[in-house]
Amino acid sequence: MSIHSIRPEDVLPDGAERASFDGLEIRKGTVAAFVANARALDDAEQGTETHRELLAALGNLAPQLAAIGLLEVFEPRNPQIAELVKTAVARD
Repeated sequence: MSIHSIRPEDVLPDGAERASFDGLEIRKGTVAAFVANARALDDAEQGTETHRELLAALGNLAPQLAAIGLLEVFEPRNPQIAELVKTAVARD
């Protein structure tokens, strides 16, 4: 087994919009969208439509993060997001 560094273009070549991981098509920007939604959740008032939309978006993105292995090396600090990720990944 050879261990070497991976560059972004090794994962997603220039011009590509998606890549497949564990049989799941992942669109570029998925990680950035998850992070943006997680940050916005901190500012959203619980119980509001915005809060519910952010939770839904995070829940939809969580299985994709699991497929690329991100959740094997990083854990959300926000307990609400951590529980949501755990639940979303267990469904798949």
